[in-house]
Amino acid sequence: MHALNIVFAGTPEFAAQHLDALIDSPHNIVAVYSQPDRAAGRGKQLQASPVKKLALENNIPVHQPLNFKVDEDKQVLASHNADLMIVVAYGLILPQAVLDIPRLGCLNVHASILPRWRGAAPIERALLAGDTETGVTIMQMDKGLDTGAMLEKATTPIYDEDDRQSLEERLAKVGRQALLSALAHIDSLRANAQTQDDSLSTYASKLSKHEALIDWTQNAKDINRTVRCGIGRTPAYCFLNGERVRILKAKALAKKSQAAQGEIIELQRDTLQIACNDSTLEVSIMQFPGKNALSIRDLLNSKREALALGNRFTSTDVGSS
Repeated sequence: MHALNIVFAGTPEFAAQHLDALIDSPHNIVAVYSQPDRAAGRGKQLQASPVKKLALENNIPVHQPLNFKVDEDKQVLASHNADLMIVVAYGLILPQAVLDIPRLGCLNVHASILPRWRGAAPIERALLAGDTETGVTIMQMDKGLDTGAMLEKATTPIYDEDDRQSLEERLAKVGRQALLSALAHIDSLRANAQTQDDSLSTYASKLSKHEALIDWTQNAKDINRTVRCGIGRTPAYCFLNGERVRILKAKALAKKSQAAQGEIIELQRDTLQIACNDSTLEVSIMQFPGKNALSIRDLLNSKREALALGNRFTSTDVGSS
């Protein structure tokens, strides 16, 4: 494998994992691009992205253009004389003029088995749809949205206990390996790149807050998918006694009940069970407004009255019956 001069573009922790793999590889990272610093936290202080932090720790030049509409930004990118640009969850759509700057173009690491789940939220959409397998695709970028020719794929199962965070962490490991493998065989893979079948494509739009609202008329398996795909980003929520509460960890049970959907039907030491459509959701971690997420065991010490048998979770803030 010959060493390549690489420009890396990415923003979140998932992207930082791939940058870390490249830093430890024989390749030369000549520059890093990341989204501009954003205000975050209670103090709304500007915070650098995980990718920017990692780059600065390794003395790699960082650029943070708002976009590439300004000619100067294109010229700066060209000045690095990169063989290749690696793009991982960067957050900007790159115009063709940018894609054409590196000698070998731009490669993207996408967290799905393309052409399934093109778009911004492939991990969440795979979980929400009940997919049993996902993976990472390394593709040659073109001007379309995740439509480029595919160089390499790596797959992983989606387990029943997976949530967005656990699946993302595993996909980062899979992606790191796939990326390094693709770079090791870049010439042959580019020569034999596979065109995507657009007729098989699905679109992974970002989850809206409304989609995180639990619908208690669904069965427990579907509700639990809503819980699992929202962990760490768009937490699943509903209402109890008029309070908006988050359900953060649960399990679907086949147990049926004649109780009203959303009603608490059983309390155990570490869980509570809620009636759903022909099934039961067993909840182990919740969060009340303005409070930390807590286990049901801890909540029963402070919220026993709210979690009493017969109380009902709802999809609107009308309170419980």
